[in-house]
Amino acid sequence: MRHIEFAKVVTTVGSLCISAAYELGDDVLGALKDAAERESNPGATEILEQLLENARIAKKERIPLCQDTGLAVVFAEQGSDVAIKAEGGKTLFDAINEGVASGYERGYLRKSVVGEPLKERKNTGTNTPAIIHHWIVPGGSLKISVMAKGGGCENRSKFRMFKPTADRGEIIEWVVEVVQQAGADACPPFVVGVGIGGDFERCCFLSKLALLRDLREQNRDEYYAELEADMLSAVNSLGVGPQGLGGDTTALAVVVEWGSCHIASLPVAVNIECHSHRHRQAII
Repeated sequence: MRHIEFAKVVTTVGSLCISAAYELGDDVLGALKDAAERESNPGATEILEQLLENARIAKKERIPLCQDTGLAVVFAEQGSDVAIKAEGGKTLFDAINEGVASGYERGYLRKSVVGEPLKERKNTGTNTPAIIHHWIVPGGSLKISVMAKGGGCENRSKFRMFKPTADRGEIIEWVVEVVQQAGADACPPFVVGVGIGGDFERCCFLSKLALLRDLREQNRDEYYAELEADMLSAVNSLGVGPQGLGGDTTALAVVVEWGSCHIASLPVAVNIECHSHRHRQAII
């Protein structure tokens, strides 16, 4: 059994929060550059170039890409041969939350979490608790992925339970409808995560998990790779364009994750990310 120090997890998560807030990944930058080169609308091209310039400045000056530095969503894949070495009954979840609090403090990132959602809505002042997804995998390492999820795009995400007789055309039509309703409010061009299958909560998780994929990689399944391409084409035919001002680029990518489901069910979820698609990962 391999033991990972509690403090190592705290430090790693804190650094991931800061780097995600300051630097767009190469896959997102590449998608923006490609979109700017293909765009036929001059105004949309200018906006895409401004987004690239914003990313350049944020990285150089070490400042956030966006004023909404997001809710910290953390995915922890813990190897079955790994244990967290901690005292006082603390757990991996405690280490993750301490790391988020440290990163948002050290990085001068806006704290955007209320501890209770309806009665008082008082800001916790630490951007914790984080949303943590944890599962066990074979091996002796701990993989941590941090996504900074802005409120504007998250608010436009949707879930629907289709009849199991629904076909791919109905699914595509609904995904396009969700994106159209999001419009300028969610800061396009988007990265659109789609979860298909599972049950009520698993489907929504899959739609967010899909957003962790490198945008330069295709779906592992040929059928779903083709579905992603068809969805992207349909979404971009809307003409919403960058920042909702028109153009060919409403979305940079559509990414799909799927899972097994009940014979009587066909759940589908759409989780939208804005152009500032911020995520980082590390393996300890």
